[in-house]
Amino acid sequence: MRSISEVLAQAESYLRQKQIDSPRLSAQLLLAYVLGCTRTYLYTHPDRVLSLNEHEHFLDLIGRRANGEPVAYILGQKEFYSLDFKVNPHVLIPRPETETIIDLVRGVFPREKKFIFADLGTGSGCLAITIAHLCPLSCGLAMDICTQALRVAVFNARRHQVENRLTFICSDLGTALKSYSLDLIVSNPPYISEQEFSTLSFEIANFEPREALLAGPTGLEFYVELEKQARQSLKFTGILIAEMGYKQGTEIRKIFSSWSDVQIIKDLAGHDRVLMARP
Repeated sequence: MRSISEVLAQAESYLRQKQIDSPRLSAQLLLAYVLGCTRTYLYTHPDRVLSLNEHEHFLDLIGRRANGEPVAYILGQKEFYSLDFKVNPHVLIPRPETETIIDLVRGVFPREKKFIFADLGTGSGCLAITIAHLCPLSCGLAMDICTQALRVAVFNARRHQVENRLTFICSDLGTALKSYSLDLIVSNPPYISEQEFSTLSFEIANFEPREALLAGPTGLEFYVELEKQARQSLKFTGILIAEMGYKQGTEIRKIFSSWSDVQIIKDLAGHDRVLMARP
């Protein structure tokens, strides 16, 4: 039998040899999952001995991680804006930089304000559900072309008890939206170009849904359509807040050149990350 400190050291070394990102964190998260404990517990109980079943389960998960499978898919969940979301390979793994969208929404729409919004390409539902959770008077449409992704989003909405204020629609972009009906559109669209896709890490390119990442040859294809849909669907006082690639600011400004107000917002790392625009 082996202790927590021993199995963590061995797993970290193995993952490092396999050139896996964040080998120590990966090992800690997977062991905490197996033991049903926190990472703090691992630090404070280094001599705790694993049972045979626990050790075998941990080794199985480490094997999956060594093959490049993201920790979030192995665990089946990921935290976003302090909420836990179910994830699987049908949806993108929520990322911290996408939380910038929520920060901007909160700055525009106070908690006590009523408004109607749409989340285009909802995936796990992390944007729509977080907005509904933070803004109890809001109602929204969560749209995705992938039915499997919508099933995940519905599950997450029920988990966070906002399903009664969200409508889930299987649709390409916003083609099902009514004209001038929305106060807000949010989106984390595909914005990776074909050239950029070829340089993505193995675990992103081979495990996360390609259709949620790859926009096309330029990476701007979704934005061309998004501009048309948002202009048609937003009220005159509405706002669009959407994630973008950090090198796309100049071209996106051109696409939205006829809009009255266009801002490119940086994420916490200082990279251009979010478009905020008004018709």
